[in-house]
Amino acid sequence: MSESRDNFCSELKAKFPEVEKLANLEYQKQWADYDDEFYSYTWFEALANALNGEMQKLVKPEKYTELFEFIRFSYMTGTEDVKKTIDVAFVENLFWQIPPEKAKPYWEKLPDILKDLYIGFHQRRP
Repeated sequence: MSESRDNFCSELKAKFPEVEKLANLEYQKQWADYDDEFYSYTWFEALANALNGEMQKLVKPEKYTELFEFIRFSYMTGTEDVKKTIDVAFVENLFWQIPPEKAKPYWEKLPDILKDLYIGFHQRRP
């Protein structure tokens, strides 16, 4: 467990309650059978998957620009645990199996530092 990551998770949930609901539903689908207690690291993977679902439904990315900015700021100012969580649990899972035409509007709204993390791992744009 990481106190800084857990605090980041709590802060994000408090600031973005609608996003919390989406991610919590995804978290339950993914992890209800495996985790007996909440784990903030995997919650960020669920958050990415929830946003992927929004992309599939063609929800306008402007709905999430403040969220992306909050995550960017948290990456820039956070501890190594927070940075690793954003990089590995969130960014690496974002755009998973999303067609390029659905990913493009979200990619355009994603802050550059998060784009750099994505490209650093996947070696390409979504």
